[in-house]
Amino acid sequence: MKTTFIAAGDSFITRRIPEAGYPGFNELKALVESHDVRFVNLESTFHDQEGYPAATSGGTWAMSDPRTLDDICRMGFNFFNTANNHSGDFGQGGIVATIKHLRERDMVFAGTGMTLQDASRAAYLETAEARVALIGITSTLDPAAAADGQNGEMVGRPGLNPLRFKTVHHVNAEHFEMARELEINARTESLIARGYRNPFPVGTLPLGNMNFMLTEGEEWNKTSPNPKDLERTLQEIEEARRQADIVIVSVHTHEMKGPDIMKAPMFMETFCRKCVEAGASVVLGHGPHQLRGVECWKGSVIFYSIGKFIFETETIARQPFDAFANKNLPQDTKIGAYMNHRSGNGTKGDVINPEVWRAVLPSWTVEDGKITEMRLYPVDLGMTTARPRRGVPVLSKCEDTLKHLAELSEPYGTKIEIADGVGRIVLP
Repeated sequence: MKTTFIAAGDSFITRRIPEAGYPGFNELKALVESHDVRFVNLESTFHDQEGYPAATSGGTWAMSDPRTLDDICRMGFNFFNTANNHSGDFGQGGIVATIKHLRERDMVFAGTGMTLQDASRAAYLETAEARVALIGITSTLDPAAAADGQNGEMVGRPGLNPLRFKTVHHVNAEHFEMARELEINARTESLIARGYRNPFPVGTLPLGNMNFMLTEGEEWNKTSPNPKDLERTLQEIEEARRQADIVIVSVHTHEMKGPDIMKAPMFMETFCRKCVEAGASVVLGHGPHQLRGVECWKGSVIFYSIGKFIFETETIARQPFDAFANKNLPQDTKIGAYMNHRSGNGTKGDVINPEVWRAVLPSWTVEDGKITEMRLYPVDLGMTTARPRRGVPVLSKCEDTLKHLAELSEPYGTKIEIADGVGRIVLP
């Protein structure tokens, strides 16, 4: 049994692909279609104002013409993740509408659903040689976008499959007392004194949404995945292993280790490794807008981020009232002017960060349940092109991209060989 895979990262698509394609389109399409399983993350909602703008967004209120789904399919993709920080940009209405448009096109997707059970469940793709399962989840989300489970009393809530996490700041006695003196917990401490709340565990101090723990050694921060979200995911992987030949996990995350956006946080490393141990063949990370390292773990491969694939945020058609209000801009501001304001006329933000505009497409082969080959195809998104064309992917053969990824992967003990503009992961 031999099955081939290819994966692309975040696709924030806002423009139609021309009927005749664009320079480089056919080459890219041919590469994608040469594989059996062809994954991409859909980082937008797809509808025509079929939901209400949420109070917060994933950075831009992401709404794309449903016909752009046809363009994504034209590129050859057949397996899709829908759980990310933009899933809830237009509330439950936007999630339901996106699901409707996906199903109308018979697209196989995971990560969102009409209930938590539905959003957590694996999607299955039938190929000639194998049945492949996909589980989609995101750690970056507005809590209001999370799906809710259904029980015998009430209907569930449409939403995304959430991976929540906890951060504990281990601090010395001086900093612990400084945090206490801020009096953010004054009301809670009053409730504790009156018997309405349980005391904080000895040596711990919640401070708003932050948690501090007294330590005598070096100060450090620990992040850990929410136990319920982790266990739910592991159970879904185990079930998918019963029902499919191969299991893939797609995880969207913007969180980082300390101030370094190129390093995955501790909770994400824990989560991904647990997924492998439960039976995932490959874990596909995406979200931070740039590459992160690759880890070979117990016969499987973890990509902490494969980068973006389509990045057309600047040509989105509409933004809601809050977008302009948050920037103190008049409500009649045009989108182009809004984007100019946000980027300082192209002098700050993503538009000047070269790491945002390059990515890789991992391509691999599974034979009899084992990964036998793993290649990396660099992609360029056209950072230096004009806005109307920026964000469109082409194969680049850029060895600098592959060298950069190799450096990011060194701490995990992963080696990447480079030849003729293509990378090859040296499998253990």
